[in-house]
Amino acid sequence: MIRSLYTRVVLTFLVSVIGGTILSFFVATWVFKDKLNENLQIPLLYFGQDIARIYETFPLHEAETFVHGMNQLKSYHIRIYDETGQFQSYGTLNGENPASVTMEQIKKVLDGGVVQVNPIGVSTILLGLPVTTEMGTKAMFVEPIAPPSTSFIIKWILNFSTYSLIAGSLVILVAAMFLIRPIKKLTKATRQIAVGDFNVKLNIKQKGELGALARSFEDMTHDLQELEQMRREFVSNVSHEVQSPLTSISGYAIALKQVDISDNERSRYLDIIIAEAKRMSKMSDSLLKLSLLESQSQQLRLVTFSLDEQIRRVIVAIQPQWSTRNIRFELNLKDVQLMADHDLLNQVWTNILGNSIKFSKDGGVISVSIKQDIKNVTVRISDMGIGISLEDQKRIFERFFKADRSHNRKYGGSGMGLAIVKQIVSLHQGDIRVESEPGRGTTVIVTMPITTPTD
Repeated sequence: MIRSLYTRVVLTFLVSVIGGTILSFFVATWVFKDKLNENLQIPLLYFGQDIARIYETFPLHEAETFVHGMNQLKSYHIRIYDETGQFQSYGTLNGENPASVTMEQIKKVLDGGVVQVNPIGVSTILLGLPVTTEMGTKAMFVEPIAPPSTSFIIKWILNFSTYSLIAGSLVILVAAMFLIRPIKKLTKATRQIAVGDFNVKLNIKQKGELGALARSFEDMTHDLQELEQMRREFVSNVSHEVQSPLTSISGYAIALKQVDISDNERSRYLDIIIAEAKRMSKMSDSLLKLSLLESQSQQLRLVTFSLDEQIRRVIVAIQPQWSTRNIRFELNLKDVQLMADHDLLNQVWTNILGNSIKFSKDGGVISVSIKQDIKNVTVRISDMGIGISLEDQKRIFERFFKADRSHNRKYGGSGMGLAIVKQIVSLHQGDIRVESEPGRGTTVIVTMPITTPTD
């Protein structure tokens, strides 16, 4: 089994050239068979007719002498038969075997017929004609001694095909080397990636299919490198986020084993353990939710509903979070009908509004507005909280990322909320962005198509 692409390319070329040449020859021969047969028989027929006229015109002795001295006998051999099968030959065969003549052919010619023997259909190797002499009718058989025209043509075609095959083979050998070189680079690069080395530079400048393949491969390598980096960061972040509550749970569980602790301390330790366990459970749920969203196994259940009414219901549902801190809402919600997944969008507004409340100052104001154009609806949620630095804004939608880490213990959270929000908005083919300045609050802008495409 031939496994080398280089060998396959070369063999394919050789088989194509040889097969095409042979097929072309037979097709051309079949198409022009009658014309070739006619053109190649004419010289032999004319020569035989000229000899017949010589015997008819001159006395037998003079005719034989004239024929013996003809220059054409270098190319033809003549045999003249009588009715008994005896013959007289003119010319030399130059070592070649004469074509066989049967008594049936002799009799046919003596009866006035013409015999032509052409086994391949395009070249006559034997021509029989009646000759009238003063001694009666005789049978003359003429055969060419020199290679017939067909043999010359075949020889020329074979030589031409051989030279074409040799020249073409040399060209394809060189061309195949250039064809295989980028594939070998791709193979080597694939092996590097297989062992975890993503620093691959192909340097393939070709255009066409191979160039497109190389560029796609480089793009894939870049994506794999980013994916591997994300995987490592994810494992590191998960380990870090899980380690903190586990340490707390382990520490306070050991403290509970002490006999001399008060009931108040025991209750406080248990509350901390329960809170940390809930945090781990919430983190696990968030990870599962985000995983489902990113794998797109979460199917959108599209319904048409009132967006402004949904946001109002979310604000009412989270009232315990903002009412105890005297936070007020300023609403500018126009009546908008939206086709989307109601439950997923409900989580979007819950997460965004929850963050706004969490990072707002007591007695602060949160503004929520809706604007609509022909195709999209835009929701703006603004607070007057601590704000986000420009550097952190670039990573705010990454999983486990927490802006202003100095406040992590104060505000809590797993850093998964906005990552889930981003994924839900993307599934609806929308867009989300943040505008913020440290100390001056944050505005989250969500743009959604009014009708979400089902594909």
